[in-house]
Amino acid sequence: MRKKTFAAAALLAAATLALSACGSGDDKSPIAVVSEESGSAKAATVLDQPFEKPDLVLTDTHGKKYDLRQETKGRPTLIYFGYTHCPDICPLTMNNIAVAKKSLPEAEQAKLRVVFVTTDPARDTPTELAKWLKGIDTQFIGLSGDFSTIQAGARSLGISIEPTKKDKKGKIVSVHGTQVVAFSPKTDGGYLIYGEDTTVDDYTKDLPKIIKGANP
Repeated sequence: MRKKTFAAAALLAAATLALSACGSGDDKSPIAVVSEESGSAKAATVLDQPFEKPDLVLTDTHGKKYDLRQETKGRPTLIYFGYTHCPDICPLTMNNIAVAKKSLPEAEQAKLRVVFVTTDPARDTPTELAKWLKGIDTQFIGLSGDFSTIQAGARSLGISIEPTKKDKKGKIVSVHGTQVVAFSPKTDGGYLIYGEDTTVDDYTKDLPKIIKGANP
């Protein structure tokens, strides 16, 4: 299930940034400031005021502590918040990135950090994350930990997530924003946002520029 919510965006002129989530609930995300040309066909939304990288220390798929800021400092980094039981958007997004990543030269693939942070840590243990990511890309980083810590980290990027709950049919769902945030290796700032409709071709086109910290 998905919802559409909106965060106001303004610099010299007003703009609107669409946010989405699997599930339902109220969005309490902070305002994101962006500049975007009307009618632009670009997949990325470029932020005029980049997000600071979340100060997250979680557990990786090897059961070891992973300091997000320290481990990804100076690295082109993509961060996505989702869960392994997601029926559609999460696996599609991660697979799209994985396919696009393979088009990069090996040296550039080695530089890129793709981080999947679970929004359902009760079920997504390090072991479960490892199994799921193995089928997508073994170089992807999976992180789990305390939900409140994860929620605060997501919210600092304007991404709303809620505790896992049962829907009307009794199915367990995790409500979460479906944006991918790209961080520059030059500044470590989150300067690009990609929505759930971003395609393999979009990522294939943009990744070489993200590796360099350039705008698409």
